[in-house]
Amino acid sequence: MKILIADDHDLLRDVLRSYLEAEGGFDVELASNVEEAAAAIKAVGPFAIILLDYTMPGMDGLEGLRRIKAAVGDTPVAIISGSPVASIAEQAIECGAAGFLPKTLPAKSLVNAIRFMAAGERYLPIGLLQAMQKEAEATPFDDRLSPREQQVLRALCEGKANKEIARDLELREPTVKLHVKLVCRKLGARNRTHAAMLARDAGFR
Repeated sequence: MKILIADDHDLLRDVLRSYLEAEGGFDVELASNVEEAAAAIKAVGPFAIILLDYTMPGMDGLEGLRRIKAAVGDTPVAIISGSPVASIAEQAIECGAAGFLPKTLPAKSLVNAIRFMAAGERYLPIGLLQAMQKEAEATPFDDRLSPREQQVLRALCEGKANKEIARDLELREPTVKLHVKLVCRKLGARNRTHAAMLARDAGFR
């Protein structure tokens, strides 16, 4: 399998190449920036898969990924990173990356991931998947409202009266009134209707 590893850390590149070639079945080409990667694609491509370091020269965020993707068509292109961040991994996948590989992956896992992506699959380590799921479940008001207050706010968005909210959440009606008052105060809302409008505008769900 012919692969291209583009990373500006000489030691990491050399270690990866040595390990992959020792595993057998890998022919590894190296580059230290996006320009060299683009040149290698023209000179010695095509490759079964291309790995791009997220922070190397020429990447400019995910622009380097888009540039290389445009040059290689259907060839899988994955991002490797020393500081994996769930939001960046998600953006990379949305831009067409075949995967997002933390440099802390065990060597054997890295080899398996490369083979997996070269076969046309997408790869994300379980830790990043869990972090992405957690971010997706977060709400715009996590830092201001308690979980119970967020439940009350959802009910307000649904147009429910205090009596209905009390029944649904198994609370006393005076307790619901207190929660509504706190929600309005914390959101700077004039009343319950205004609180619901602010929630919808913020994408609260």
